[in-house]
Amino acid sequence: MKQLKSHIAVVASLLLCAVVLSSCSMIDDDLENCGNDYELNYELRLVTNMTTELQTQLTTETEAAVAQALQQFLQNIFSDYAHDVDLSFYDTGVNDIRQYHEAPTMNANQRSYTIYLPVQKYMHLAAANLKDNSIVSLSGDEYCHSSHLSQTEAGADNILPSHTTGLFTARQPMEVLSGQDQTFNVRLYMANCAVALVLEPREHQTKDIQVFATGFATSFNVKDSTYVYSDNPPLIRAEKVPTPESDLLTFCSVNFPSRDTETRVVIETEDPFVAKEAEEKIWEFQVLVTNDDNTVTKTVLGIRKPLRAGQLMIIKGFIDDDGAVRSLDNTVGVSVMLDWSEGEHHDVEL
Repeated sequence: MKQLKSHIAVVASLLLCAVVLSSCSMIDDDLENCGNDYELNYELRLVTNMTTELQTQLTTETEAAVAQALQQFLQNIFSDYAHDVDLSFYDTGVNDIRQYHEAPTMNANQRSYTIYLPVQKYMHLAAANLKDNSIVSLSGDEYCHSSHLSQTEAGADNILPSHTTGLFTARQPMEVLSGQDQTFNVRLYMANCAVALVLEPREHQTKDIQVFATGFATSFNVKDSTYVYSDNPPLIRAEKVPTPESDLLTFCSVNFPSRDTETRVVIETEDPFVAKEAEEKIWEFQVLVTNDDNTVTKTVLGIRKPLRAGQLMIIKGFIDDDGAVRSLDNTVGVSVMLDWSEGEHHDVEL
């Protein structure tokens, strides 16, 4: 697995509030409780299997064009470039309320700021690349325990578009000491991932194909680095990837991870994406094929392999004479409904 890493050094500029400044200027005050300049080094660690997945799953000459198209399509997702970063410093007491906040625009691999923090213990939370992602926002960030990345609410059809940026987060306990030069190193890891469905149309004539992926988390708790799942997860619309040099049909969705088959923290091993398969499906693709005679064939592909943060997973298949999608992986469950009609079809039980 190739790990893409970029070092982003950030020294954030945060000013003391007027009360603290006034207190520190008083002659009788204990000046050891006043602040100092401190350095924070932020490093985006993009741990991903994207290159490996493209090279191992798309091996033929025709598939090579799809691999190139997918890589271009996902260039802003699996990227070691931080466009913006949100920095919050919280009190570690009972209330864990935010003490200082800054949201600088970076648009670079490396940039320096100035920081001034009063002496105390903090829990520091950081999130990157939220500005250009209209699907996900940082919510509840006035308090440390409630800070989370949340997807926007789906409409009546329970459909959401894909995420548009690769999201990174970090959490770092900090104890700011009096009269000492300190450097804090903060590593940010990816919080979302992607899935792709590559289909061979063969001879079947279709008027339209819609692909949705579902079964993923709906939000992410920044402090605890844990995901939240819904009993009725939204359908994430997979976008059609332009493949002008290939007849293969490719659809890709960017979303939060699925449920996992084991307890896991972010690790950097030879292959952190190897996982046990579940006994039943964890997440699924729903494919609606409008045939040449205007009938619609619905196929549900059930996947038992967990999808993890930073991961790209590619599922391959073909469209048969009835418009049904058949997987080339015998571990993928297939359920087909011929002559399907619109109804209460978006409620998914996983």
